[in-house]
Amino acid sequence: MIRAGETIENPVTGERVTFLKTSAETDGELVLIETTVAPDGSVAAEHLHPYQCERFEILEGEVEFKVGGRLLTAGPGDVVVVEPGTAHRFRNAGEEEVRFRCEVRPALTFESFLVTMFGLAADGKTGKGGLPNPFHLAVIMAEHFDLVRLPHVPAWVQRAGLALGAPVGRLLGYEPFYLPRRGPERQDLAA
Repeated sequence: MIRAGETIENPVTGERVTFLKTSAETDGELVLIETTVAPDGSVAAEHLHPYQCERFEILEGEVEFKVGGRLLTAGPGDVVVVEPGTAHRFRNAGEEEVRFRCEVRPALTFESFLVTMFGLAADGKTGKGGLPNPFHLAVIMAEHFDLVRLPHVPAWVQRAGLALGAPVGRLLGYEPFYLPRRGPERQDLAA
C-alpha cells in the first residue's frame, strides 16, 4: 500500500509524484499528489477518467493542458479542473521543471495504476511514450477500465478490444499490477 510521503518516478515521461494524502487516509474520498515534470516531460497519453474529477493547482513553472480539445497554459497560482469524462493531457511548457498539486476525487484505483505504470517505465518495460506493449497494456486497462480510458474511441469498442487482448496478455504472463524493483508489497497494491 502506498503511504503519504512516498515518491515514485517515471523516467520516460519525466514525472515524479509524491503522495500527500492517500486513499486509505481519506477512506477513498480522494488522492492528493504533488507532481514535478521535467522539461519536455508530459503525461504518457491523452486520456479521460469516466468517474473522477482532477483539480490541478500550479505551484511552479508553466504547464500546457489540453482539456476537452482546448489548449491552455497555466502558471503559478492557476487552477485547472478536469471534470469526469473530459479528455485531457498535460506537458511541461517551459525550460524549467514544473510543480503542481493534483487532487483526484474519488480515489478509486488511482494509486495502484500510477505505481504500475511508473514501475514499468522505471524498470525499462515501456516504449518511448511510456506505455507497455499492447498485450500488457490490455491486461492493465481491463483491470482499470473504470479509472481511465482512451478519449476518442467509444467505450464499447475499447471493451471489445480489451476482451480480446487481455486474455492473450494473461496467457503471455502479464498481470494488471506491477511493482517496481523497489516498491510497496504486491498484496497491498491490489487491495
